[in-house]
Amino acid sequence: MATISALARESGLSRSTLLYYDRLGLLKPSRRSRSGYRMYSSLEVERLEQICLYRQMGIPLKEIGQLLDSDGGSDAAEILRRRLRVLNREIAAFREQQRYILELLKQKQLQQGVDMISKERWVDIMRAAGLNDQDMQNWHRQFEKMEPEAHQEFLESLGIKAEEIAKIREWSRRA
Repeated sequence: MATISALARESGLSRSTLLYYDRLGLLKPSRRSRSGYRMYSSLEVERLEQICLYRQMGIPLKEIGQLLDSDGGSDAAEILRRRLRVLNREIAAFREQQRYILELLKQKQLQQGVDMISKERWVDIMRAAGLNDQDMQNWHRQFEKMEPEAHQEFLESLGIKAEEIAKIREWSRRA
């Protein structure tokens, strides 16, 4: 025989949880000691193990009581089938969330790939292509004139600070 405190320690549940199970009729002590302590036999310990197993499956306490008190017939099977349907819907929802997250990560990785080119490296590439300062300024003017939003995004992708981007775009528009 175990007291409620010993059963709580052994099961990893709180004493108040076991008292709650008692109030619901899920786990009644087999007897009380002379001083009024709840005493649990090995049968109640096994019942508590089943309660914990069903809780891990996500089965509501009300249905756990039905499962424990049933003869294992069609009512028990229906409760388990219903829980399985819920789990299948949740799994489908989690897979959908997973797909969205993977898609976002792919987009972030692509954006990070663009971020890897710094302003200095881009200038080096432009110079290697034969462009001088005047040519690069003209390139910026045309970019700003034809695609101002894309020009902003491009400058941001190079890791240029907002103040410098504002200056580049300003002189690009003035010319």
